[in-house]
Amino acid sequence: MTTAPLSPTARTTVTRGRNRMVEDRAELHRFLDEALVAHVGVVVGDHPIVLPTAFAVDLDGPDEGGSLYVHGSVAAGWLRQAVGATVCVTVTEVDGLVAARSAFNHSMNYRSAVVLGRARLVEDPAEREHALDLVVDHMVPGRSATLRPSTRKELAATAVLAVPLREASMKARAGGPVDEPEDVAAGVWGGVVPLRLTSSGPVAGEDSHDRVPHDVARRAASYAAE
Repeated sequence: MTTAPLSPTARTTVTRGRNRMVEDRAELHRFLDEALVAHVGVVVGDHPIVLPTAFAVDLDGPDEGGSLYVHGSVAAGWLRQAVGATVCVTVTEVDGLVAARSAFNHSMNYRSAVVLGRARLVEDPAEREHALDLVVDHMVPGRSATLRPSTRKELAATAVLAVPLREASMKARAGGPVDEPEDVAAGVWGGVVPLRLTSSGPVAGEDSHDRVPHDVARRAASYAAE
């Protein structure tokens, strides 16, 4: 696991809003461990495309800075185009809506990371199986150990990409609105609408004949409304 500073290259160096720049790589690691959805940007033919996807991170993976894994169908055109190309992976969580006294100063509280790197097709069977287990466990920790092994057909239909974590940047905002003194004096309300991901609890499928397993119950409890 690398402890190198964030934004090691010009193309990942924050140039605007530097007051929101996160410089501690450990903060990036904590954020990626918490977030659930990544968006992968890649050029396909004559146009860019950005797609949401589940993901996972292995800080001790073989890529420089650790490995960020995404997966998809081997038949997916975007995935084929991504192999060997530089891709952009972004992850964002919105923590609040910031209502200011002017339209210009409205904002959001958020955490956002951008990872740039050359996507590598994971061909080693052991690494691919490990990556897919990590993706499952990122959604529900401990889940992969309770499942049957993937079949040859399932593995043949699934491709895994690894993106190095070396080139990354992160920004975050927290707190209330920042307004001009005259706007505050005018008496208009300003504040924050906090947001968080919550779960109302597991809902068993109609054909499920088992009790809710501990791993699923624990994951749902971690998102329980307070």
